[in-house]
Amino acid sequence: MSRHDDTVVVFTEDADWHTRNLTRALEREGLHVLVRSLNDCGFAIGETPHGLLIPGLDGALPAAAFVRIIAKGSTEQITARLGLLHALRELGVKVMNDARAIERCVDKSMTSFLIAKAGLPTPRTFVGERRAAMQALIDAAPTDTVLKPLFGAQGKGIKRIAPRAALPEPDQVGGVYYLQEFVEGASPNGLYQDWRVFVIGGKAVAAMIRQSERWITNIHQGAVGAPAPLDHAAYDIAVRATAAVGADYAGVDLIENARGEFMVLEVNSMPAWKGLQRATGINVAAGMARHLAKCLTVPAA
Repeated sequence: MSRHDDTVVVFTEDADWHTRNLTRALEREGLHVLVRSLNDCGFAIGETPHGLLIPGLDGALPAAAFVRIIAKGSTEQITARLGLLHALRELGVKVMNDARAIERCVDKSMTSFLIAKAGLPTPRTFVGERRAAMQALIDAAPTDTVLKPLFGAQGKGIKRIAPRAALPEPDQVGGVYYLQEFVEGASPNGLYQDWRVFVIGGKAVAAMIRQSERWITNIHQGAVGAPAPLDHAAYDIAVRATAAVGADYAGVDLIENARGEFMVLEVNSMPAWKGLQRATGINVAAGMARHLAKCLTVPAA
């Protein structure tokens, strides 16, 4: 079956700063970029040689696909979009990040499981559907607990729950309670802080410390980023966390506990990097483009 050996499809929903930044970086690597929404793609079994429909490729396959954003949708829509990414991988197309890594990171319970399975430090976490059982954990907790949406990003929808405080009703959390032990992450200047480490191709390429007067330290929630000092322990944990979920690239969120030890909070398989690039001056998109181009020149094992 035919293939465009120099074409990378960037799956996204908006030609925003990130898409433009990534497109320029890929083009500097000599690659042709086709920007598409997964919503406009699908399966065409018996119609195209490979059974997929990606507008603009004239029935051929791309050399690679870069997944920037998967739009919100119904369970059926999300399943179909991830199915197409799975199919591309089955056809030998390099997908960055592939559907397996995305699924593992979007589902915070699986992320936490894989991080712990890899022997990496992470806060105590409980996930369950029964409100009474989860409430019993809150009632017995010695410190605050963080309630997070199982699917979510940018600090949206997370709540800090005091011991014995009432949990919301199931319909307010999508029927699943994701509870994580609260780690304060206080900085020397009295602000809350955590680390964002960006990993590409098994290497930590950039890192920033995010600080805020509020305990939620996401840049989109008003936190301020500053270049992080070189810390081999933080970099090593971030690289291992990225490997644990099987991602080519990831934004790994770390926090320091009261003993100064790093713990993994989350691994993001479709992270933004504008705030990180502004804080550090490092061209993150260029690093991702170089890694993807290198993958296309090295035969798969």
